[in-house]
Amino acid sequence: MRLSGGVETALHCCVVLTAAAEPVPAARLAELHGVSATYLAKQLQALSRARLVQSVQGKAGGYVLTRPPEEIKVLDVVEAVDGAAPTFVCTEIRQRGPLAAPPEACAAPCAIKRTMIAADQAWRAVLREVSVADLARMVGQGYDTDVMGSVGAWLAAGA
Repeated sequence: MRLSGGVETALHCCVVLTAAAEPVPAARLAELHGVSATYLAKQLQALSRARLVQSVQGKAGGYVLTRPPEEIKVLDVVEAVDGAAPTFVCTEIRQRGPLAAPPEACAAPCAIKRTMIAADQAWRAVLREVSVADLARMVGQGYDTDVMGSVGAWLAAGA
C-alpha cells in the first residue's frame, strides 16, 4: 500500500496544531516543514474540506484544529488527503484468459480478494485507533529534547 506524501505532511501539520496556542498561518507551517506554500495549501484544503482544520481570518489568522486532537483519528487525515477508496480493487482476473472461470463459478470472493480485504480492514482499524493527540504524545519519544515544547516555542516566536 502506498500513501501520498501529502498524508505525512497533513499528519505533521495536525500534530503541530496541537502545540499551537494561536492559529498558525499556512506560510509558517510550510516553513516549519520545509515544503512550498502551494504544496501545503493543497493538504490544508483537503483537511479543511474534511472539516479537520479550519482557517481563521484576520491579522492573527491561520489554521486550527476543528475538534480536540483526541477526536481526530489518523484514518480521518489519511482519508481526507488520499480518499477513502479501498486499497485493493478486485477485477475478477479469474474470469479472463484461456482458462477463464464462468461468472457463476466466481460467486464467492477468491482467497486473494478475501486476504486483501482483511488486510485493508486491519490497516484501517489500526489507523482508526490512533488519534492526533496520540501522535503528538509519541512524536518526541526517543529524543533528549521536548519536541512538542520546541515546536510550540518556535510557533510562538514567529507570531
